[in-house]
Amino acid sequence: QHVPFEGLGGIENWLQAAGYQITCTRFYESTTLPRIEEIDLLIVMGGPMSVNDEQSHPWLANEKKFIKESIESEKPTLGICLGAQLIAETMGGKVFANAEKEIGWFPVRATASKPTPTVFKFPEKTEVFHWHGETFSLPSQAFAIAESDACKNQAFQINSHVIGLQFHLEITPESVQEIVSNCADELVTGAYIQTEADILSAALARYQSVNALMNDILDFLTRRA
Repeated sequence: QHVPFEGLGGIENWLQAAGYQITCTRFYESTTLPRIEEIDLLIVMGGPMSVNDEQSHPWLANEKKFIKESIESEKPTLGICLGAQLIAETMGGKVFANAEKEIGWFPVRATASKPTPTVFKFPEKTEVFHWHGETFSLPSQAFAIAESDACKNQAFQINSHVIGLQFHLEITPESVQEIVSNCADELVTGAYIQTEADILSAALARYQSVNALMNDILDFLTRRA
């Protein structure tokens, strides 16, 4: 976890129901990481910093090494927003400014890749919550599973145990309010930037839909375990 206001959200319910013991490295409090053999599943959360900000956030270098070790050890690994960008860069991709900032509720769609038992079946089209200004190129071993008009690489997979999501499926009404409260200065006029009122007016059913999709992703990543 990189900032206090971007936590597990709805993921916590799934972890508890699945019987996981939840541990956390909160980089804003401590940079101590566990040993890889101590974890069964790695979830890398979001944050307003860039993966390229190692000078101002020197712990990023060790976090990237830890993520790579997790992936190479075949631990189920999930990256959300900044977390997806960290996975992409760690595995050989590049992170850079997207042509458009994307903030609010916008649709993403599945890519043309045909789902198989080892490829996550992303919905043909679904509306999800975004808050990002950067994007990434795909590492050579990764393949896209979702895209949008504003940002080509919205979700990707590496083998069958790693998924990166540029958007947020973990969110709850409370966590969205937290993000808005802490990052309201980014809500400027833009083609893909909604107003605070539009963001916060989302119906509960929309949160339930994205949380259910997140649960499906977690089931997919951990099914071998």
